[in-house]
Amino acid sequence: MSADTQRHESAVARYLEAWNARDPQTLTKAVAAAWGPDGTYTDPLADVAGHEQIAAVIAGAHEQFPGFSFRLLGTVDGHHDIARFAWELVNDADGSAPVAGFDVIALADDGRIRTVHGFLDRVPTAAA
Repeated sequence: MSADTQRHESAVARYLEAWNARDPQTLTKAVAAAWGPDGTYTDPLADVAGHEQIAAVIAGAHEQFPGFSFRLLGTVDGHHDIARFAWELVNDADGSAPVAGFDVIALADDGRIRTVHGFLDRVPTAAA
């Protein structure tokens, strides 16, 4: 495994730890470990900057999908300071995964995330 590959995989592991943190104290620590202080997160539903706003987006996802966890799909692909990876949001009780997407991250020199650009590939449809 190259140093770049290890760096990308480590950053994605910290990122998923943050997305899977449920209590506020753990979430605060996990976001700080994953993102640099000026880190950003942008997807179709959010465009935020800084640890506090990122933590609020993550907490909101857990409010909307209680009892779900984020998991990596496949492998992390990256070069230089950029990595991309697919993920899904899995129901802890039955294993269903109603939400999936992929993210592209850019890393700072310290290995923490500078930017996230997220894309949603599968989202639940609203009941008619």
